[in-house]
Amino acid sequence: MAQSETLPEFYQQNFRTLPVTPPAAIGQVNVFRLEDVLAPSAVPVQYSRRDFYKITLIRGDNAYHYADKSLEIAGPTLLFFNPQVPYTWQPLSADATGFFCIFREEFLQARDGASLLDLPLFRPGGNVTYPLTDVQDAEVSALYGKMLAELFSDYPLKHDLLRNYAAELVHYALKLRPTTARYPHPDARSRLTAVFIELLERQFPIESPDHRFTLRSAGDFAQQLAVHVNHLNRCVRATTGKTPTAYIAERLVGEARALLRHTDWNVAEIGYSLGFDEPANFN
Repeated sequence: MAQSETLPEFYQQNFRTLPVTPPAAIGQVNVFRLEDVLAPSAVPVQYSRRDFYKITLIRGDNAYHYADKSLEIAGPTLLFFNPQVPYTWQPLSADATGFFCIFREEFLQARDGASLLDLPLFRPGGNVTYPLTDVQDAEVSALYGKMLAELFSDYPLKHDLLRNYAAELVHYALKLRPTTARYPHPDARSRLTAVFIELLERQFPIESPDHRFTLRSAGDFAQQLAVHVNHLNRCVRATTGKTPTAYIAERLVGEARALLRHTDWNVAEIGYSLGFDEPANFN
């Protein structure tokens, strides 16, 4: 699997130079029409992580390979991608249109210091697709239009406006599914479970055969979190209905699927990277 794609690499591969739309300091924020990136000279999107966030409005028939999942979408859809999860995109029809904006976390950092990863739509394992009606498509397109207009303006506070428009896209999606809105953890068990899941996700994706998955058991995580393994088991089971061992196994299987599908590594290399010293044990 390739290393994380950086913003300069993204510009170089898609535009051969800096894009026509002026970035608000490279690495901060930029906005594009999808049609401008679908030029014949554009490099196909590679399956990898990026070191930036991406919010896409896409129309037409398309397929996304995201972590260990593959999904096909039809019609206008709003999608959210974060730096922790690898993905690639494959157009299934010739009429793909839309917009996307890219930015790093500090651009949309909340004033209270909250992280984008705390939001359900950017959280690893969370929902990333939000189908839109024609009316919603028009509303979201209008937001992207405002962002594009601000990129070319000479308004001295345009970066604040761009930040507000990007945040509005995030909240627009959250309002489509209000039950997934962000809530504080109600108790210590939920907080410990959230930290366990975050620590598990930090080990992925595996980006080279030499990159090994090291925290493989509930005991490993308990030691890392400075709690007794029985306490971790009770908290995770009470909060999610599953044991830490089940969580770890599911995530390992998901990563194995992704590596088998999207890399040319052999089975022994994949097994070793996932912590199996013997290929037979991985099989």
